[in-house]
Amino acid sequence: MQTQLAPEYKNTPHGQEAEAILRKCVHCGFCTATCPTYQTLGDELDGPRGRIYLIKQVLEGKEPTRATQEHLDRCLTCRNCESTCPSGVQYGHLLDIGRQVVDEKVPRPAAERLKRWALKEGIPSPLFAPAMKIGQAVRGLLPESIQAKVPPKTEHGVWPTREHARKVLLLAGCVQPSMLPNINYATARVLDAAGIQTVVAGNAGCCGAVKFHLNDQDGGRAQMRANIDAWWPMVSSGQVEHIVVNASGCSAMVKDYAHALKSDKDYAEKAKRISAIARDLSELLPAMLPELAEKLEGRVKLKGKLAYHPPCTLQHAQKLKGVVERDLAKLGFQMLVSRTESHLCCGSAGTYSILQPELSKQLRERKLAALDEACGGEKPAVILSSNVGCITHLQAGTGVAVRHWVEVLDEAL
Repeated sequence: MQTQLAPEYKNTPHGQEAEAILRKCVHCGFCTATCPTYQTLGDELDGPRGRIYLIKQVLEGKEPTRATQEHLDRCLTCRNCESTCPSGVQYGHLLDIGRQVVDEKVPRPAAERLKRWALKEGIPSPLFAPAMKIGQAVRGLLPESIQAKVPPKTEHGVWPTREHARKVLLLAGCVQPSMLPNINYATARVLDAAGIQTVVAGNAGCCGAVKFHLNDQDGGRAQMRANIDAWWPMVSSGQVEHIVVNASGCSAMVKDYAHALKSDKDYAEKAKRISAIARDLSELLPAMLPELAEKLEGRVKLKGKLAYHPPCTLQHAQKLKGVVERDLAKLGFQMLVSRTESHLCCGSAGTYSILQPELSKQLRERKLAALDEACGGEKPAVILSSNVGCITHLQAGTGVAVRHWVEVLDEAL
């Protein structure tokens, strides 16, 4: 796809990157077939091809409107289109550029600005954990819509204390420690069972995705740099093998640090190293299988069917499709996925479920129905996933327990 950039973008890093991405696009439309918002709304401008044209027009000098902004806002950034695209168009990076350019030209309504500011400043804030504790204490008194965002308090057991020669850094995350703390504890215990010690750098915080994807890209990059500073002493000295992330949305972001900081002369090389050693937790499973299988022999007793929702950030952003199902099956866990819709987003998508609640709920209902279908039309005993956002979003729409796969593996061990 040829484009003639407007003078204001022609010699900028954003303009040059966007032009290179647009050059790959062949207008085939394969992406529309797998786009959740296009399937739901049926509007070309609410699919990847339409949004690409909107971004192209703005970069060529056409003034964007509030409608342009809304079409870009309705994108989940699930990157399903990238898995489908035969030309390798990096749509996610193009969308980040398009949103920033449009937001610079189109002011948002005051209420919308306030909501977005509260999300990008509140979620990564140190005040999030105490606020969540208060919410859990009075959960029964909260309106139903807010209850859905406040999971009940759960137990998390103990953190393993054994020393191992093999060590990894774990990104604890911004919301996971207070919302679903057992995921991190279960991760540490499973890695311990495989002879790997889990270390958490106290100064590491949010991966940067919340701010970055709410178009505070400078704020997101500042959080990335803070994490790199927190990890660098152990990374540079070779004390840890990997940075392990058990929330697939965060692992996708950490793997993208090299791209996000490529123009930062002080952090570009460090970011490249961090991205190179970042691993989603599922990527450690293959090497751990022999030891875990020996410990689990004859001990996996499933009560009912396990349905699995692979997050978009796992299968599309990181291209790790089918890895969790394959490796857990080798340990005796049969995880059922939707026959026709396992590739589609559940509607969580970071802050999307708050900013686009109606679309988000429609996608969640579709996903839950597909998981029932995967279990032969009956409710599964448990729904499993790999991302805290997907887990809490799905849980708000069903009475079936929704958990991270590592929690079920931890219990079996």
